[in-house]
Amino acid sequence: MDTKNFAIGVLSTTAVMLLVGLVVVHSRPESVMAEGTITAGDYMMTVGAITRVDEDMLYVIDNSEQKLIAYRFTTAKGIEVAQGIDLAEIRERADTAPTKEPPPKKRYP
Repeated sequence: MDTKNFAIGVLSTTAVMLLVGLVVVHSRPESVMAEGTITAGDYMMTVGAITRVDEDMLYVIDNSEQKLIAYRFTTAKGIEVAQGIDLAEIRERADTAPTKEPPPKKRYP
């Protein structure tokens, strides 16, 4: 009778350990990795990260308005607007910028 109780005790302990392991594995949140670029209608979105300050970035481009907005996510502050850029203004400046003439080629005698 003693060995029978011992076997039941060992099997019960093993079952409890397996149940606790199963609960621990399934209770941890899974890490999420976002990659790639998504286009929907007039919007284009992509993600990035700044590793030296541990920030995740979301870049949203509105093609119809020609604007880019960068959102920053940190665990301390949450989500906030990092910067907004007017892409039409940048394109205008690039189109009106004077072009540099290439230097003349040297001719050797």
